Amino acid sequence: MPRVAENRPAAEPSSPDQRARRLRLLEAAAQLAAVNGLERVQMHEVARQARVAIGTLYRYFPSKTHLFVGVMADQVGRLGDTFAQRRPVAGLPSHEAAFGVLQQASRALLRRPELANAMLTSATNADAGKVPGVAAIDNGIRDVILDVIGLEHPTPEDLTRVRLLLQLWYGVLQSGLQGRISMPEVESDLRLGCRMLLAGMSPPAPAP
Repeated sequence: MPRVAENRPAAEPSSPDQRARRLRLLEAAAQLAAVNGLERVQMHEVARQARVAIGTLYRYFPSKTHLFVGVMADQVGRLGDTFAQRRPVAGLPSHEAAFGVLQQASRALLRRPELANAMLTSATNADAGKVPGVAAIDNGIRDVILDVIGLEHPTPEDLTRVRLLLQLWYGVLQSGLQGRISMPEVESDLRLGCRMLLAGMSPPAPAP
């Protein structure tokens, strides 16, 4: 299990070159974890493969937890970019729209189970007060779901329902990664969870 070893805040890149170095670190970490798993990923190897100084790696990611939370936040950002080009489908129930998001995300994650386990373990065990990327993950997926539903002004209850759905999603994915349930069961459970939590949640009808 990864452990946050440093309390110092992670630096944010402020120039194109810095952003490029940070992205190379995320890509290198993802590649190494997909092959070796979380425990065998070494920070110095991530830096070497990304062609970045080890001090730069620790400036952006003070621990392995920060690093793999960052990897997952980057993946969620890419998911958001994918769905940003899509309009809510007229007549599609809110729970089916949300299921489509989680189904696509789950299939992408489970294609590389070692990497998925590294990201989910890190995100689940991270202290959100010390690893701000955790909020980026939760808020990113929440926003994608609200967008595909077409809900521009969610109520507090709407936000609670989506938050509960995301907690369910994490648990179902972990069960799939641990071999407790099959991929068809992962999707069946997610579809039922979406229906139970989001059925009837939809944007208000436009004024006549």
